[in-house]
Amino acid sequence: MNTYMNFTIRFRWLIVILIFALTLFMGLQLKHLTFDGSYRIWFEKESDTLKEYDNFRAVFGNDDSILILFKDDHGILNTKALETIQRITRKLQKAPYVSKVNSLTNYQYIHSDTTIPDEILVNDFISDINILTPQKLQELERIIPNEDSILGRIISNDLKTTMIIGRLSPDAGNDTNASLMIKTYVEEIIESENNSGYVFHLAGGPILDRAFVSLGEHDVATFGPMALLITMILLWFVFKKLSSVFLSVSIIIFASIIVLGTQVVLGYKINNFTANIPIFIVAIGVADAMHLLWVYTLARREGMDNHSAIAHSIKLNILPMFLTALTTAVGFISLNISNITPVKTLGIATASATILALLLTLLFIPAFLAILNPNIAQKKSCDSDNKEDVFSKTYTRFIIAHNKKVLFGSMIFFALIALGLTYTRIDSNTVRYFKEDVPFRQTIDFIQANITGPMAYEIVVDSKTPDGIKSPAFMKTVEKFSHDFHKRYTNLRHISSLVDVIKKFNYVFNHSKTIPDNQELIAQYLLLYTLSLPQGMEINDEIDLKQQSLRITAQLNVVDTSMDLEMIHWAGEWWKNTPYSATVQGQTVMFANMEHDVANTLILSLLLSIATVTLILLLFFRNMRMIPFVIIPNVLPVLLILGTMGWIGIHVNIGIAISASIIIGIAVDDTIHFLIKYKDARGRNLNLEESLTYVMHYSGATIIFTTVILSCAFMIFAFSSFVPNIHFGVVTAIALLFAVAIDLVMLPAMISWYDHRDKSIL
Repeated sequence: MNTYMNFTIRFRWLIVILIFALTLFMGLQLKHLTFDGSYRIWFEKESDTLKEYDNFRAVFGNDDSILILFKDDHGILNTKALETIQRITRKLQKAPYVSKVNSLTNYQYIHSDTTIPDEILVNDFISDINILTPQKLQELERIIPNEDSILGRIISNDLKTTMIIGRLSPDAGNDTNASLMIKTYVEEIIESENNSGYVFHLAGGPILDRAFVSLGEHDVATFGPMALLITMILLWFVFKKLSSVFLSVSIIIFASIIVLGTQVVLGYKINNFTANIPIFIVAIGVADAMHLLWVYTLARREGMDNHSAIAHSIKLNILPMFLTALTTAVGFISLNISNITPVKTLGIATASATILALLLTLLFIPAFLAILNPNIAQKKSCDSDNKEDVFSKTYTRFIIAHNKKVLFGSMIFFALIALGLTYTRIDSNTVRYFKEDVPFRQTIDFIQANITGPMAYEIVVDSKTPDGIKSPAFMKTVEKFSHDFHKRYTNLRHISSLVDVIKKFNYVFNHSKTIPDNQELIAQYLLLYTLSLPQGMEINDEIDLKQQSLRITAQLNVVDTSMDLEMIHWAGEWWKNTPYSATVQGQTVMFANMEHDVANTLILSLLLSIATVTLILLLFFRNMRMIPFVIIPNVLPVLLILGTMGWIGIHVNIGIAISASIIIGIAVDDTIHFLIKYKDARGRNLNLEESLTYVMHYSGATIIFTTVILSCAFMIFAFSSFVPNIHFGVVTAIALLFAVAIDLVMLPAMISWYDHRDKSIL
């Protein structure tokens, strides 16, 4: 300890200069910081889910699209609306990464030639709008209800809303700049249609990606500075000295810049979760800095000189600071077990930030205090019973005198809250990551309310033999599957495949919208349809090259992940009872499975955090009687916040799963400071009352102050538009309030009840 102190004081200028230099160097790297909102960032490169999806895209192309919608309250079938659709369709066909465009005007309409009834024509549903007479428009209005491929998909059942779909090429998912390029191009198209008077809505993968990016950039640019400002204000309220505020905030700024700079150097891109690293560092850095500065300030007030006060504060805090850093890092690193890449990256980065913040606190603050030697007034001898001492003694006596009542009351209160666990559910949906006022979310709601289901499953059915999709038995099985799916789940809005085309051909030829029993006839229909399609409208995204596998697209409403997983499972199981097999693919399915990993992340990271933290503290205290005093204060806040969520109806999502391990990591800090200072007091042969008074004097205030600061810093996320951030911030803030109540009310009551004034738990 003396060697470390002498080194810090002797080389104080060198330490301060080197830390500033390192921060400046890493800060220069931030100019290369980029934000990635692509769906691929959520999965590891070797992820089976991602591999299966890439295999699907290699065969059937991309399931991702750019969607443009608008509504005409007088009906879409008028020349103004149709001209708008046609212009947008033609422009969208030239957009980067767009391989195919489907709209009402270029829909490949299968019909008979009025002059030659036996001849089948396949052409654009509306090619020349200039020749549309009122009679022609009325005829179109009669035709559309019989076109199963488009009704309830690209035009609504009431014929008032339409959707133009630009299917993206497979390489769009591999270019991180693709979403921005597509979105920019489409926005230019929409801007050119301003004179139409229509309100356009944009959705699809590129819009989702940019929504992730824009919200992430907004949150990091807004809430980071806000959290820092709130922290500075509250630190000033606590210390009333600019030097203490500066030193505490410096640790946060230095650690944030160094960690983010390291992320850039290592080639990582920022996403919606790692963008919050500075907020986590506020939580990590401010606690240790406050404990160190609080004891230093008390020592100076009691008459110690500058160097002695620094040494006294470090001696009293270095062990709990080391243990808190270790246990907090464990809480963060436990997120590394997640299969969700941004969560794993966040865990590693924040665990590193925890150790870095400890080193900066132990080097920079003592060195700078040695240089600055702040002027702190010594308290007068008559002030021996100052406000802090009076409160500490009074509070301790109250806890000791009423320990059983406090314990019983706490247990009843906490048990009632914990009962909410029976109502807690793990559920979410990617769409619901966004608040209802976010344009992307508004468009999704518009699609669902006005035209079709905005989510899609891509069901690939293997007929088991080449050319097997042409089998009548196979096609009838696909038809039965579609019927059963509709019958079982009302959330299914539309389902389509080449089966609809075959049925349409048979209707035109034989006036029967059924599947022919003749395989040769099906093959002829399919060949005729393929030869009739214009360039860019081919069916290679509907079947594989061997014509063995068929793609079925199901459009569904936005539902909870549990319902998604149920429907995905049902679809897979349905095909197991047939001679064929099927897999359910697509980005909706990928994210549904990812949300399912939230449960594993929550449970496993909690168990790992609890087990590791308990083991570390038991190894330190070397006393098995400490188990309840270690586990209860650190597990109970998580159980209480999950119970609270159950009572108020908030489902566990990815933000909550992240917060659970972090709550343990941060909450354990207060417990460690409490127990170690209690152990130190007992080691000085102080009795129970004197020991608890000692703890409250040196740690009670800082535990309260740090909790208030951290709760306020996290609570600002309530103003985010990214729902996981909202839930993470609010839940963490409330859980920390639970934690401080447990540490300063329930824990001392437990110790008092157990010790009986003459037997120490330590």
